[in-house]
Order: sequence, then structure tokens, then C-alpha cells
Amino acid sequence: LPICAQQAVLERIAGEMTRAILEGEKVLWCGNGGSAADSQHLAAELMGRFRRERRGLPSIALTTDTSILTAIGNDYGFEKVFRRQVEALCAKGDVVVGISTSGNSRNVCAALEAARKIGAFTVALTGEGGGMMAKIAAATLCIASKDTARIQECHILCGHMLCDWVELSVCEQDLSHRISSTV
Repeated sequence: LPICAQQAVLERIAGEMTRAILEGEKVLWCGNGGSAADSQHLAAELMGRFRRERRGLPSIALTTDTSILTAIGNDYGFEKVFRRQVEALCAKGDVVVGISTSGNSRNVCAALEAARKIGAFTVALTGEGGGMMAKIAAATLCIASKDTARIQECHILCGHMLCDWVELSVCEQDLSHRISSTV
């Protein structure tokens, strides 16, 4: 995709994340391997802080609880480790972000399918072509590369851009509410 098309996708994703958080909803993240680490990294940027002091934002990586991951993997199979968590934690209006360099991770695809059925806004961060996730997600950011390392580097860059946008928007909204309540 041309760079201007990717910018529009980033803006749409950031807008949906901001909307969800301002409406009291949350952002859920999932991925495998390096994409699991990226999920945890980006969830932490929103839950803790990215660049600004502000309130914690509801953002959860579905990749962190080994007891849940191993129980679901053992009882239902690895393909359902994220889907079951989405079924339990996701609500209409939430945003679910699946990260996969190939775009074909079956467990991430299953999570996005479940989220879509619930009424969440679904996001795929993928590599060139988008894979199966591009057919499932409402918004897909495809990195124009087949090199896993370059795709992961771009995912973090784009993730940081999303966190910056959301954080700034939430800070502006919170400041606006504080000002209007004192007037």
C-alpha cells in the first residue's frame, strides 16, 4: 500500500482505540513469539505511560498469564489460547489487536474472529500481503516486507505512534473535562 494509505489506516486504528478508551472500553492485544512481546510492550505503554503523565488506560496483553495459556492450550489446543480469553474479557466496543508477521497465526485469527462476533473493532498488524488476518480484521496495517525483523521493527514504530496518539487524545480530553468542571 502507498504510504498515504497506511497513514489513513493508522489514523483509523488510533481513532478507534481513542474512542474505546474514552467510552470506558479497553484494548486487548495478542500475538506469538516476538509479536507476543510486542503485545506486552504496547499494552504496557497504555496501561502505564508512554510519554506523558496521565491516568492508566485499560489495555491488556493476552499473552502474559502462563496458567491461563497452558490451561487453555492443554484443554482446548493452542489455537484457542487467545480466543477463549477474548470470549471471557472482550465486550462490544473494545478494540482487539492481533499481531503476526505472516498474518496467518491461527490462534490470532481465531481471536479476531471471536472479537468481531462480539462487536469489537478488530485490528491486524501484519507483514506483506496481510495473510488470513487481513480478511478478518476491520483494519489491517500491512508492513511491505517479508523480512520478520523489519516487520517487527515497523510494528513497534507503528505501535508507538498509536500509543502517542491515544495518550495525547486522552490527556486533551481529560484536561478539557477538568477545565469545564472548574468553570
